[in-house]
Amino acid sequence: MRFSLRHLQIFVAVAHDGNVSAAADALAMSQSAASAALLELERRYGNPLFDRAGKRLRINETGRALLAPARDLLDRAAEIDALLAGRKGPGTFRLGATQTIGNHVAPRLIHAYTQRHPGAVPALEIDNTASIVARIADFSLDIALVEGEYAHPDLLVRDWLGDELVMICAPGHRLAGRARCPIDDLLAERWVVREPGSGTRQTLDRAMHPHWSDWRIAMEVQQIEAIIEMVAVSDLIGCVSELAARDALAQGRVARLQVADLDLHRRFYIVSHREKYVTSGVRAFLDICDEATSGDD
Repeated sequence: MRFSLRHLQIFVAVAHDGNVSAAADALAMSQSAASAALLELERRYGNPLFDRAGKRLRINETGRALLAPARDLLDRAAEIDALLAGRKGPGTFRLGATQTIGNHVAPRLIHAYTQRHPGAVPALEIDNTASIVARIADFSLDIALVEGEYAHPDLLVRDWLGDELVMICAPGHRLAGRARCPIDDLLAERWVVREPGSGTRQTLDRAMHPHWSDWRIAMEVQQIEAIIEMVAVSDLIGCVSELAARDALAQGRVARLQVADLDLHRRFYIVSHREKYVTSGVRAFLDICDEATSGDD
């Protein structure tokens, strides 16, 4: 065998960060040592893993093929290391979540996990659905909880929890307090919405598809909290998860619009890579996710 686990650690880190310097910092080693080890790995097999343009590295076809088994081997090695060192139970892992889930659902799941397995704290990354799914596809994350539907041949997508979007406006808005807001009244207003690529926007686009030509989108923003605050201080109306709007509604900073003409129900999903080794930490976290479905309709 002409490679070591250290070779693979450096290769995976460089593939993740896109350059040797950042990878070396992450591994607490010098840039020259990381670069030398990577070149040594490539020379031993006579097979480059990256295309080089000056100091820039771009993973090539061979490198992409190596990435999945390299990550799997490192994950398995970490479990063996923990076993030999006497560290019992599941360990940490890389969790991805979209904004609503990351801010309003994942914290209690992570808390439950750390209560059962002290010292094992998952690394949480929050972004929109498209970005999180891409991170699962390139093995940067171990598992993800997302709001949007996403089809990819390399990924496993499992139905998980139900959710509902709500329409909101400022308390002083002309539509506030109405028993029912027909679609024509909503189309007469200007909207602030999430950006394309988010799960919230995917659900909203589907609901608004029959009214696309009359839909007046005034702003697109990446943060749910920004939508809520913009609605609270302006005449714009917005649409966010009921989970995200709960506090602002309870505090009276925004008002819920009673909408009967739009289907704003959606599902949350658990996403993983078909070829990714499922560590004991991920398996234990999935058990907690399964327990959360007990209260789902």
